[in-house]
Amino acid sequence: MVELAGEDARQTASETPVLRRRYFMKATNEADLELAVIGKLTRRLLPFLFLLYIVAYLDRINVGFAALQMQKQFGFSDAVYGLGAGMFFAGYFFFQVPSNLALSRVGPRRWIAALMVVWGMVSSAMVFINGPRSFYALRFLLGAAEAGFFPGMILYLRNWFPARARAEAVALFMTAGPIAGVVGSPISGALLGLHSQHVSGWQWLFLIEGTPAVLLGVVVFAFLTDHPESANWLNGGERGRLIAALKRDRDSHPEAGQREIFSAFTNWKIWVLIIVYFGATTCSYGLSLWLPNLIRNVSKADNFGIGLLSAIPYVATAVAMVLVGMHSDRTGERRWHLALPAVGGAVGLWGVGFATSMAAQIAFLSLALLSAFSMMGPFWAVANALLGGTAAAAGIALINSFGNLGGFLGPYIIGLLRNATGEFKGGLLAVGAMMALSGGLAIVVGGVKPARKRLREAVTQ
Repeated sequence: MVELAGEDARQTASETPVLRRRYFMKATNEADLELAVIGKLTRRLLPFLFLLYIVAYLDRINVGFAALQMQKQFGFSDAVYGLGAGMFFAGYFFFQVPSNLALSRVGPRRWIAALMVVWGMVSSAMVFINGPRSFYALRFLLGAAEAGFFPGMILYLRNWFPARARAEAVALFMTAGPIAGVVGSPISGALLGLHSQHVSGWQWLFLIEGTPAVLLGVVVFAFLTDHPESANWLNGGERGRLIAALKRDRDSHPEAGQREIFSAFTNWKIWVLIIVYFGATTCSYGLSLWLPNLIRNVSKADNFGIGLLSAIPYVATAVAMVLVGMHSDRTGERRWHLALPAVGGAVGLWGVGFATSMAAQIAFLSLALLSAFSMMGPFWAVANALLGGTAAAAGIALINSFGNLGGFLGPYIIGLLRNATGEFKGGLLAVGAMMALSGGLAIVVGGVKPARKRLREAVTQ
């Protein structure tokens, strides 16, 4: 799912259409020259970083397709599968801070390259699963290996994109989540059809889909550059303008002190936001990791057909995520752009629980998934507007760490209650209740509109 945008989402995306229009205009003054450099950064870096995130997201959710065969082969109950699927987020939670500390020491390029090689090897090593313990252990290790990837990518974008263009860069990068579902679902379904004498389809899936992370890790080390100062693909003038713009941003946003960091832990608004975010991740990962099983529950399609059907909710999600974010940015309204998708997600989840036809199931799955993803843009805008100041970095890190534990609860509660009742209904109703709670709390904390000053400055420059 879409994750922490951090301070990089601080700029209102109302600026981004202005920037986008001006990327391709003839540079006539210093501001236009700076925008031309940003355009060059966008074309050089974002397509590659987007590809990396697609691979990362696919490696964390492809277990949902593997479960179509793996559960039967090993006799995994739904509770065992749900716990193993969610175990990724336990590793993600415990290793996020250590991974970030290591990244700050060795640099984004080296650390991200190392992480990709390690998690690709762990993902491929899932072919050796032979019971619940090995399943839990490998999912935990996969989460530990991926824990530093997203924060590392956000740091990388921060090192390169000035604040005025950072929100658009992060937003484009984050849309890789639903796109991974669109691309990966049919591929995963097709790979389940591969069989050899000693290797099952689900093993081929892990082996083949884990390999790109290893290969791209090598490419990351060779292709990316840590800082603009050493970018030989920028000329001297471009480097100078970019470095100057980044320095102005650093000077205007000093690092948080110990007092500001501590205040994040005692701010009640942050804990309310954690619950809101927790509900969204409970829904998004609960559905993503059970999606193939949910479709098979009401469909007679084969594994490839399930893969094709699974892509439909992700297509709807990718479109809705962009449209909701654009409308929220254009109007400056956040509260209802956050609360209404949360309520829509609850309705979608409850509808999935009662659906008996394929068409209804796909429709409600699409509504629930697009609602959870559509919350992300308005959510981080609200979080940044409410927190503000030097405490924002610490507060947002806290939200991301605890909020993503919803990725553990969602898959587990759905599997646990299905194991107890024989139906998906109970788990989906429980996750839907979490989404409804998120919507109610969003109304409480979502009433802060972002300042218009930056928009006026972007338009007049």
